[in-house]
Amino acid sequence: MEEADNKTEKTGTTHFGYRDVAVGEKTRLVHQVFDSVAGKYDLMNDLMSFGVHRLWKRHFIAISGIQPGQRVLDIAGGTGDIAALMSKRVGAHGSVVLSDINESMLAVGRQQMEDRGLVGNIEYSLADAEQLPFTDGEFDFVSIAFGLRNVTNQPAALEEMHRVLKPGGRAMILEFSKLEFDGLKKLYDGYSFGLLPRLGKLVTDDEDSYRYLAESIRKHPGQDELADMMVAAGFNNVTYRNLSGGIVAIHGGFHD
Repeated sequence: MEEADNKTEKTGTTHFGYRDVAVGEKTRLVHQVFDSVAGKYDLMNDLMSFGVHRLWKRHFIAISGIQPGQRVLDIAGGTGDIAALMSKRVGAHGSVVLSDINESMLAVGRQQMEDRGLVGNIEYSLADAEQLPFTDGEFDFVSIAFGLRNVTNQPAALEEMHRVLKPGGRAMILEFSKLEFDGLKKLYDGYSFGLLPRLGKLVTDDEDSYRYLAESIRKHPGQDELADMMVAAGFNNVTYRNLSGGIVAIHGGFHD
C-alpha cells in the first residue's frame, strides 16, 4: 500500500478497479456505481453471497463489544444492515449515526430503517470517510463494512476513524480480503469475473459496476497490510480474523 500511496503522490492517479484514474475522478466514478446499484443493492448482496453476507454482518456486530447507551458510527453504511444491528445493541439511551458519501444509498438506508420501525436512536449523515464531519472523540465505536475498498485515500479514512473515537474506543472493519487457500483462487476468480458481472447485468442492467466491484476486491490490501495501515493510523491492539477462508476479514483496533 505504501508503494500505491507513493504512486498517488507522484502521479496524481489511483486505481478504480484495474484502471488508473485521476485521484479526483475516482470519487465521481464510485458515486456512479452506487447511484446505479442502490435500488437493488441488498438483493444483489443476497444473490452474490447466497445470503452469507448477513451472517458475516451479524457476527461482526456480535463480537463488537457495543454496549447499551453508547454513541456509535457506521461509515459507508449504505442501506443500513450494520446500523440496524447497532441500533438494537445501543438501545433507547444510545445513538447510531448511519453515514454514507452517496445520497442514493443513504436515502435507501433511511427508508429501510423507517420501514423496520427503527426511528428513535438513528441519525443520518452525508459524510466523506476521508473528512468526517464529527468532533474529536465523539464515538465509543466506529465501523466500516464493505466500504473501505471504495475510499480513494484509505490511510486518511483510517486516521479519521481514529480521530473521532473516544480514548478506549474501538474501530472495526469488515471487508473482502485475501483467500487463505490458493486452491480456491481459480474457482473464486471464475465466479467473480464470470458469473458476477452477468448477474449484475441480469438484475440491475449494470454489468460494469459489478465488474468494478470484483476488481476492487483484488486491489484491496490483504490482511497483514491493512493491519499495518491501522497501526500507522494510530490504533493499538490491532487484530484480524478471517471468515469463510479469507473471503472476508474482520479487523479491529483501539484508540489508546
